[in-house]
Amino acid sequence: MKSRMSAEAYQSEVWFLHERELLFKPLWQFVGLRSMLAQHNAYITRTVWGVSVVVQNFQGELRAFENLCLHRQNPLQIAPQGVRPLVCSYHGWGYGMDGGVSNIPFEAEVYRYPAEERQCLRLRRFALEEVGGLVFINLSDAPLPLTDQFSPDLLDSLRGVSLAFDGEVLQATFQTKMNWKLVYENLRDSHHPRYVHAQSLYQKVKFPVVLDEQGVAASQRLRQQGVQSREEALSLLRSFSNGGPDAPMEELVPYPWHDKVERYGDKDWYYNWLVFPNLHIASGSGGYSFIIEHHVPVSANRTDVVVHYVTAKKKSKYAVSAAVLLAHLQGAETVLREDFEVMERIQAGLHAQAPTAVLGDFESANQTIEHWYLDLMGARFAL
Repeated sequence: MKSRMSAEAYQSEVWFLHERELLFKPLWQFVGLRSMLAQHNAYITRTVWGVSVVVQNFQGELRAFENLCLHRQNPLQIAPQGVRPLVCSYHGWGYGMDGGVSNIPFEAEVYRYPAEERQCLRLRRFALEEVGGLVFINLSDAPLPLTDQFSPDLLDSLRGVSLAFDGEVLQATFQTKMNWKLVYENLRDSHHPRYVHAQSLYQKVKFPVVLDEQGVAASQRLRQQGVQSREEALSLLRSFSNGGPDAPMEELVPYPWHDKVERYGDKDWYYNWLVFPNLHIASGSGGYSFIIEHHVPVSANRTDVVVHYVTAKKKSKYAVSAAVLLAHLQGAETVLREDFEVMERIQAGLHAQAPTAVLGDFESANQTIEHWYLDLMGARFAL
């Protein structure tokens, strides 16, 4: 079946900005791990569709604000993460947990703001939700309820797995030359690992290609009829995120450090969570360690992939824990770069007259998302 997606949907900056308003601004988006924000004044910064955001711990409570000082728009926090009060390094303006200005050095002497203007100095705040050890934000002035986007079962599963994460985190960022949609399409393609990852991941996990006949029929109906209502659109949206045990591992190799952590679950399986639109969590070690991928759209032709690597919670500290994380991240990087290489080739080859993709029935999940997405972009419904 021919795809309905045009090359423009992957290449056009105008299309990309349209996505920001219709898709990403209304939706909850993963931004980081709670463990990286454990202490007072700990923070992380992210750029979410061109908006600089800081998530900061204020005496144990997390708040998300636009990361721009109200005085001269200097970023309040500059590093990707750290521990520092919310104070501008340009002129020393400080901010409290409500986003209001708490201190302006030499305010009376050099600024002389009228009292009514001073009271209005407040950072733009964004809605924030914690799901276990995961932090999500929403850029909308009227955010969707979290349960409109994610099913209760999915939220319970995310809480369970994320609370199994250890607090020692290794983070890396990969800048890729590809559209963000290629990432989720690839992650929902169970057929490619035997070709792309033949000498890496596929040696450990033989991902079965399962034809979902009900899914195929539902996708075909959606193609013909389109999304009929906002309620149907939200129901479909909730179905795009799922996770848990994915496929059995050929052989789980034991390592000495396995005895040092509290394993998640008891299956020698590959675990896999796909959280639409920008989060992927996986364990290729049967629950002993995890990779958390945060896909950050930067432009139509660029996506940053922020990767966090953690083990399951330590039973006690052990000397080689940092080396364990580094070794696992290096192994994961091999698989990631195999995917990136393919997707960057696809992105580079797209042009206005490029032939339309021809999808197979095993790709019914991607076909369903495609139909839903194009109806959203065509203003058939709004989130």
